[in-house]
Amino acid sequence: MENIILKVKNVTKTFQTKERTFTALNNVSLAIEKGEFLAIVGKSGSGKSTLLNMITGIDYPTNGDVFVNNTGINALNESKLAKWRGKNIGIVFQFFQLIPTLSISENILLAMEFTNIIPKRERNKRVEKLLKQVGIYEHKNKMPSALSGGEQQRAAIARALSNNPDIIVADEPTGNLDSKTANIVNQLFKSLASEGKTVIVVTHEANTELKYDRIITLSDGKIIKL
Repeated sequence: MENIILKVKNVTKTFQTKERTFTALNNVSLAIEKGEFLAIVGKSGSGKSTLLNMITGIDYPTNGDVFVNNTGINALNESKLAKWRGKNIGIVFQFFQLIPTLSISENILLAMEFTNIIPKRERNKRVEKLLKQVGIYEHKNKMPSALSGGEQQRAAIARALSNNPDIIVADEPTGNLDSKTANIVNQLFKSLASEGKTVIVVTHEANTELKYDRIITLSDGKIIKL
């Protein structure tokens, strides 16, 4: 079990509205190994986004525990959790979430400044390396609005890699891309996994051509296939 990097143990998440209590996750448990390339799939409302929020520490479970590298993340307060997340998990969102008033390079540098893991003298070289890795080095000084959707997503992946986290989590990363561009982005995730990163792609439908190590299927807040 020493190869387990992420463990979700008996996690339940409920939300209270005026009308009722809604259970988004119902006693979910799973373990993910280092270097695994996997997809978490399910229809809208299946609980996959809630599970993503539990894994990344964006939200806390109502019951149960989440461990990453043996750290119980739901025991951390919000301030410590934000710092922990910046060091350990890179998140790629469907809508990129690049800061529009900063250049592509500045977006990546800002992520490094937040955690202070990468020494200042090394940051500019690391930005160049990451942008070359994702294939958009020539756009390093451009604003996000000057890039296509696929280029912005690759910039977002470079930002997620900025602090060299062990885990990359992508939330519907190709949902707004055409099929050709989506394939480029998907192959980039696959290559990151082959380099030893743990890559978790959350999506409504897994791309079977990618040959994930595993596809986890959620339905009505429960895992129906591991």
